Amino acid sequence: MKHELLFLGREKEGFLAEGVREYAARLRHYAAVEITVLKEKRKSSLDEAALVTQETDRLLAAVRPGALLVALDGHGESLTSFGLADLLSRWEHQGVKLVNYLIGGPLGLSEHALARADVRLSLSRLTFTHDMARLILLEQLYRAYTIKAGEKYHK
Repeated sequence: MKHELLFLGREKEGFLAEGVREYAARLRHYAAVEITVLKEKRKSSLDEAALVTQETDRLLAAVRPGALLVALDGHGESLTSFGLADLLSRWEHQGVKLVNYLIGGPLGLSEHALARADVRLSLSRLTFTHDMARLILLEQLYRAYTIKAGEKYHK
């Protein structure tokens, strides 16, 4: 199963960018991973709702046909790391070939994207920057695969 993470713009902090690279590399030991960074447009005079719609539409345009779509959303399903490992196993048994993950910009994702998603996943009830959410998602995917492999990382 391949995991493709769709992001708007590069990480603003070097330590987060390094963490994203590190966990993507670790995850590649278990599964195919691709990070697609869409160029962030300069902030315009759009109001927040219009900006969220514009950003989300750009992300949705990058979703590959046939991909299972996971939207990261603070109101989504909250799983434990073991629950995520079980979910990945179920998807593998169902024959899912590609999972696209959407992380919105600072203002989140539009309701249209959330409605279109096959799964709405919350990383925590806490609020993270969208850059931190990228790193946390990759680390949790890596952790889930180590759990599936019976390795000690998750302890």
